[in-house]
Amino acid sequence: MFRLNTLQKTVILTILIIWALVNLFPLGVMVVSGFKTTREIFLSPFSFPAHWSFKSYKEAWSVANFSTYFKNSIIVTIVSITATLFIASMAAYVLARFEFPGRRALYLFILAGLVLPVRLAIIPIFLLIRKLGLSNTLVSLYIVYTAGGISFSTFLLTNFFKSIPMDIEDAARIDGASYFRVYWQIHLPLLRPALATVTVFNFIRVWNDFFFPLIFINDNTKKTIPLGIQNFFGEYSIQWDLLFAGLNIAVIPIIIFFIILSKQFIGGLTEGAIK
Repeated sequence: MFRLNTLQKTVILTILIIWALVNLFPLGVMVVSGFKTTREIFLSPFSFPAHWSFKSYKEAWSVANFSTYFKNSIIVTIVSITATLFIASMAAYVLARFEFPGRRALYLFILAGLVLPVRLAIIPIFLLIRKLGLSNTLVSLYIVYTAGGISFSTFLLTNFFKSIPMDIEDAARIDGASYFRVYWQIHLPLLRPALATVTVFNFIRVWNDFFFPLIFINDNTKKTIPLGIQNFFGEYSIQWDLLFAGLNIAVIPIIIFFIILSKQFIGGLTEGAIK
């Protein structure tokens, strides 16, 4: 077994620390700038503010209507992820546990979504959404985000379903459990790491998306955070203090969400790597 000596460990640790600081520096500048005025941001962009103030946060939250954008993003993210997990996990369960004609073709069809980005079909998607009367509604985002996350989620969950021993399912079936009950009460609890992994990936994808809200949403009361931040960019000036405050507010849920699911997320990645 290969072992590192003290010098090698020190060098590797030093490199990792430097790399972490390089990546965290822009985030630190963003956080500190949220407590500055626009004048301070330009005069001393890398220093701490002379007076720590939450004025920018209050203005961004209330005056700039950021509370509405935040609420819309929360709703869109929760609904989209819930629908994606439910549909993808059921599809993965069927593909992993049942043999039927066309099973492989169906699996390859679902995986095609990993190769073909959803944005390539934006014109027919837009026409379909408009024909259904869903333009300028949050429902259009639910549909697009759910459809866009099914391919990756099904691909990942299928491999995890295959790793569960059939003996567990056979025992439940002998005791009279239906297929749905086996899926819901036995398999899903065993797949918490995989579900956490899928949830984190989809959360970041949906929460940070700017493209689809820009295409489908026109009403200011239905905009999400990435689209709402655009309002801070004026025609002749940019409200940098409100912009940084808004960015800080936007990144908080991602950090909290990752901290809550970090253990399950890392476990899911580790198991996926082994598979």
